[in-house]
Amino acid sequence: MKLAEARIENARISLKHSIRICKELKGKKLEKAKKLLEGLIDQKISLDGKYYTNAAKKILEVLKNAEANAKNKNFDLERTFVKIAKADKGEKFLRPRSRWRFRGREAKSTHLTIILEER
Repeated sequence: MKLAEARIENARISLKHSIRICKELKGKKLEKAKKLLEGLIDQKISLDGKYYTNAAKKILEVLKNAEANAKNKNFDLERTFVKIAKADKGEKFLRPRSRWRFRGREAKSTHLTIILEER
């Protein structure tokens, strides 16, 4: 059982949207997962009537990184599946507002992890 992993930390995308897409990707073949994400970005495929383009772009970036890691480990890409696709809560940080405000707006981030498996 060979594994290849890729991750991005503190991505500026919605956690809720990322979790929705990751649930769809888990267990799919690598090619089908890439087609799904590209369809979401081009707005040809929807999940529950929504496209989630920003989250799909970042997740596709992580998936391509994982695919490159798999190629370096000599995986057969025809038999490669998405074993784990998960999105976790990232760090919170303050976006400053005007000079007279004490606190700014709290911005949130997301950690993305994708693990591929050759079966």
